[in-house]
Amino acid sequence: MTFELPTPDAPLKIGTRGSPLALAQATETRKRLADAFRLPSEAFTIVVIKTTGDRIIDRPLKEIGGKGLFTREIEEAMLAGEIDIAVHSMKDMPVAQPGGLVLDTYLPREDPRDAFISLTGGSLAELPEGTVVGTSSLRRKSQLLHRRPDLKVVEFRGNVQTRLRKLEDGVAQATFLAMAGLNRLGADEVPRRAIPDTEMLPAVAQGAIGIERRADDMRAGEMLEAIHDDATGVLLAAERAFLAALDGSCETPIAGLASVADGRMVLRGEILRTDGSECLSDRSEGAPEDGAEMGRVMAEGLLARAGEGFFDWK
Repeated sequence: MTFELPTPDAPLKIGTRGSPLALAQATETRKRLADAFRLPSEAFTIVVIKTTGDRIIDRPLKEIGGKGLFTREIEEAMLAGEIDIAVHSMKDMPVAQPGGLVLDTYLPREDPRDAFISLTGGSLAELPEGTVVGTSSLRRKSQLLHRRPDLKVVEFRGNVQTRLRKLEDGVAQATFLAMAGLNRLGADEVPRRAIPDTEMLPAVAQGAIGIERRADDMRAGEMLEAIHDDATGVLLAAERAFLAALDGSCETPIAGLASVADGRMVLRGEILRTDGSECLSDRSEGAPEDGAEMGRVMAEGLLARAGEGFFDWK
């Protein structure tokens, strides 16, 4: 080992957003690092950083700047040396990092599926015509309107507790959350039904935690290597290459999911018009090490099929 390990007197600083889920993810990261190096948890300090996306919750993300709203202030703090590493939900991460930062560590992926949430139970298919469904995700909104154009979709942001309260207040009758987030929070009390990925393809990288660091921080790089999950890295290489080739952001209805079984990767992807009027999808199979190229080729094929004017956000 070529570096000094952190201590309670000189802890490694872990940056994160302050939501219950973000804190749970940072705590998991701290525990994995502490276990890997047999250190006390006090050798790691969790630093909460409030982002623009956390402060502005009354408008759609696409109106105020997209995915970077959940990462910008955290990355600025890391570049300034105020924190050593940052823990992110990978579905919130832009495909390119600022100069001087590296994102190459992933924890084992949780359940990537979406969860249908309704206080009265039932499934998405059973919703009566005209039911109000809340979501802040343009991807989920487009998928929902494509499958159920008879439903009404309203803007619906906030953490798990906020969204449940909005359901209780009648702002909407149903909403969506990520199964991964509910599992990581241990939120067994939340009434949910997992939506098969054959019915609603999830967001790219949904269910995965990524850890970002400064490129020149060799200590952080070596420590994070000890907790990196190679299998998750292989999946995200394909999915994020697909997203990158589509110029994906929170303003783009894009879904993608990779899986590996028996030494073969299957990658599925789809793009939608923002009003849900059209959905284009594709599937490819190949060697896991070719995942990034599979993602790029799939994106190019979908863009060619979409033609001029498909994306009203461009």
